[in-house]
Amino acid sequence: MKEIIKLALRNLKEHKSKTIIIACFLIFGVAIVILGNSFLESVNRGLEKDFRANYTGDIAIGRIPEKGVINDIFGVNSTNITTDIPQLPAIPDLDKVMEIVDSTDGIKSKTKLISAQILVAYGVEMDLSDLSDRDDLGFDDLPISMLFAGETDTYWSTFPSVNFVEGTYPAPGTNEIMVDTRVKNAYESLYSRPLNIGDTVLCAGATTDTVLREAKVVGVFNPPNENSAMFQIVYCNPDFARAFADLTYASSFTQELPDSIDLSMNTLDEDDLFSSFGDDFFTFEDDFGIDSSFLATEELDFDDILGDTTLRDELNKTDSGAWHYILMKAKNPLQTNVIIAQLNQKFKEAGLEVYAMDWRAAAYSYSGSVEGIGMVFNILIFILAIVVFIIIMNTMIVSVIERTGEIGTMRAIGAEKKFVRRLFFSETLILTSISSVLGIILSFIIMAIFNSLNITIKNSIAKMILGGGLLRFSPTPAIIIITIVIAICGSLISNLSPVKSALKITPLKALNHGGD
Repeated sequence: MKEIIKLALRNLKEHKSKTIIIACFLIFGVAIVILGNSFLESVNRGLEKDFRANYTGDIAIGRIPEKGVINDIFGVNSTNITTDIPQLPAIPDLDKVMEIVDSTDGIKSKTKLISAQILVAYGVEMDLSDLSDRDDLGFDDLPISMLFAGETDTYWSTFPSVNFVEGTYPAPGTNEIMVDTRVKNAYESLYSRPLNIGDTVLCAGATTDTVLREAKVVGVFNPPNENSAMFQIVYCNPDFARAFADLTYASSFTQELPDSIDLSMNTLDEDDLFSSFGDDFFTFEDDFGIDSSFLATEELDFDDILGDTTLRDELNKTDSGAWHYILMKAKNPLQTNVIIAQLNQKFKEAGLEVYAMDWRAAAYSYSGSVEGIGMVFNILIFILAIVVFIIIMNTMIVSVIERTGEIGTMRAIGAEKKFVRRLFFSETLILTSISSVLGIILSFIIMAIFNSLNITIKNSIAKMILGGGLLRFSPTPAIIIITIVIAICGSLISNLSPVKSALKITPLKALNHGGD
């Protein structure tokens, strides 16, 4: 074996041009793979750490979504075509769900959450017509935000990382809010006026129709992580958020029609219908010669037109027991998947329409975009690998043709096919190993330089797509080992055809080739 390695090194040295060509492809290929995967690893680490600590917890429980729908704590992602704006559903049978949660071991803390989307506006009326004419406004310039409302007694103890600039938490049972500094800056820029503690603003539902509420600003805070991918947030009390989340009694109310309905009006034609009101119904006399006997009557009580509105008023009240999600932190985060499996098994046995999920599913709007980038990158890497290995294979085939005389001579002096095979595979293994090491060194140099620059992005959309504002590389031993294994295996596979050609060379063929 030692002789084969010496001979392989000599052959690589003698065929410098082809050795350098193959080495360059391998070096840059390995470097690109390590850089790309290290960047994705950094994005996933940062996203997971941020969201598990501050927004989703380790485990989230929500209602099982309909087919074609993906729900997370930021809203509904639907592929279903509908004219209605999809709303997050409330957890059904909450008491039974909580009994199962309380009986499950390994849970450190838990809380409940309501989520909605709002626009913070100035004044008592909202007119956005002038905004459509402003070309200077981008998405980041609008005070649109996520509206989060947690269970009063447990939310802030579960997610305590709030960096107050000024003010305090909203008082229970009030329409008080605390706003992200990004919301404050967008508000001040859009309306050209300061937003201070104690100011009253108008909140408009971004995913619900005609929901407007006045709110008092009592706190301003910075995000726990200034480079977080998380969109800007407004915190409030649960009852205030339920109006924007459509968590009213009407949203879960159904009333069957009576068995018999008087449809006698349907038997009247137009002439009979209008004649039943009499000729004075459309008689008008006023200062202009027209008067209305119908509208001018002083005895008419407009409050009675709609009849009894008691049921309507009750249905429009927010459902104080409705919540979108239960968020939990595990005593041991490494046991998260085990706890999720236990919870889902219990929910299934109890016949409950809920399911437990990890932070990725609870933050699908963010983790999904990162996974999409990773999928695109892996596809590109796969295409790149195929191209590189085809080039290596073609280069090796040319090398075999040029070395026909050498191979024939070895066969003539007694070298077996096994020896020739080992020689070529040894050359490939040595070249790939050295090139991989050089590729790793190159990637680490690039990563060290890039990380030292501390490059950050501010755009919210870019942050959401890239999983955060701080761009870094975080290599792991697994990434390096997998890359080396793929490079070696790919090189050996691409060497199969050239070796097969080399084994077909006989001493006679070598002599004929030499004669040509």
